[in-house]
Amino acid sequence: MNRYISLLTTSLLCLATTGCPGPGAGGSPKPEAKTEAKTETKTDAKAPEEAPKPAAAPAEKDDSPIKVGILHSLSGTMAISETSLKDVALMTIDGINKSGGVLGRQLEPIVVDPASDWPLFAEKARELLEQDVAVVFGCWTSVSRKSVLPVFEEMNGLLFYPVQYEGEESSYNVFYTGAAPNQQAIPAVEYLMSEAGGGAQRWVLLGTDYVYPRTTNKILRHFLTQKGVGEADIMEEYTAFGHTDYQTIVSEIKKFAAGKPTAVVSTINGDSNVPFYKELGNQGLKATDIPVMAFSVGEEELRGIDAKPLEGHLAAWNYFMSIEAPENTKFIEEWKAYVKEKELAGGDARVTNDPMEATYIGIKMWAQAVEQAGTTNVDAVRQAVAGQVYKGPSGFDITMDGKNHHLHKPVYIGEIQPDGQFNVVWKTEGTIRAAPWSEFVPESKAKIADWTFPWLCGNCEQAKHALF
Repeated sequence: MNRYISLLTTSLLCLATTGCPGPGAGGSPKPEAKTEAKTETKTDAKAPEEAPKPAAAPAEKDDSPIKVGILHSLSGTMAISETSLKDVALMTIDGINKSGGVLGRQLEPIVVDPASDWPLFAEKARELLEQDVAVVFGCWTSVSRKSVLPVFEEMNGLLFYPVQYEGEESSYNVFYTGAAPNQQAIPAVEYLMSEAGGGAQRWVLLGTDYVYPRTTNKILRHFLTQKGVGEADIMEEYTAFGHTDYQTIVSEIKKFAAGKPTAVVSTINGDSNVPFYKELGNQGLKATDIPVMAFSVGEEELRGIDAKPLEGHLAAWNYFMSIEAPENTKFIEEWKAYVKEKELAGGDARVTNDPMEATYIGIKMWAQAVEQAGTTNVDAVRQAVAGQVYKGPSGFDITMDGKNHHLHKPVYIGEIQPDGQFNVVWKTEGTIRAAPWSEFVPESKAKIADWTFPWLCGNCEQAKHALF
């Protein structure tokens, strides 16, 4: 079978580059043409000596820059979160270039701004791929990822997606470096159910109205139901992107919570987090009363608000800036030095967060894979990315799963501190393998994401190919 896989891979690589040679082009040799025998006439004259042929010139080494795309919103409602991902991507690329580049070539970042406009994400993705970028690092929201996905699959591009998401997806053209639900949402709710987390019995599922919150909450509803939580003890509410008035919603949460221990699970995204947390403070809603567990609020979002009234509220991530590890110290120092060198807005107040770490790891893994493959060819690099290991700022050896295009990641739960940092109150002992398809959703639990032979599928219940 290994021989079959090797032949299959070689064929795919041939097709993806210059095409496999056919007869007479390095394939089957052409038969030699028949010639009539000739009588050789001997003479005493010496045959003229042939002029020496010049030595063949060595093949020129390609030292042109390798183009890489950066696809993040630098304006609009998501700029509060995505600008730092663009910045850390440029920092990582700058560091790789200073170390000699990749395959001896410098990386040339091409930055575009989709401006928090989901159809524009698709247009910008196509623009990048038409410029022959070797890879794209980008997107935050799932709606932006869903928008660009058909473009990457049509044009055989490669996207590294760095943010936690709802799962229920696995694409041949995407590597997911953020968390799947079993690496964030499920452990977070299990913590809130525990004695240490407050023993919540009533649940508010509050999010921005798009695919990530709705799908995540669908999974959580199934999970809570299987844990014995009744429908009357679940409140589900959504607001539009850019929503600013949370006064009524926070009042309703307070009423709903009367009589039972209650927790809020927040999938609010973008700059709407600022007015939401401000309203919690305005209405005196403390973590000891109703804890809020956020999936899209980290150090960067808290940097823009007074965190003192939010002390004790929670977030679940796979990295926090406050983690004590030599790798994290180095990461933070590199970030601070870059901010100072480039005079980035915010200066010394700039922080690191989970999606920044996921971006950093993704770029490092891609560079390792290119070196291993010896080429930027998408098909070769995709094969090489699987199984890559990089010791991340969390201090863990982070592995790209060999089958499902997701990272194995640790899980942390942190309490908001008055300075906008997080105190880790719970963590896994090691890394957790991502489950793109949730075991709690009836129509998903039998689905498999496996991009190795014989499956070659991100969404199926049986292998696409037979072994024999």
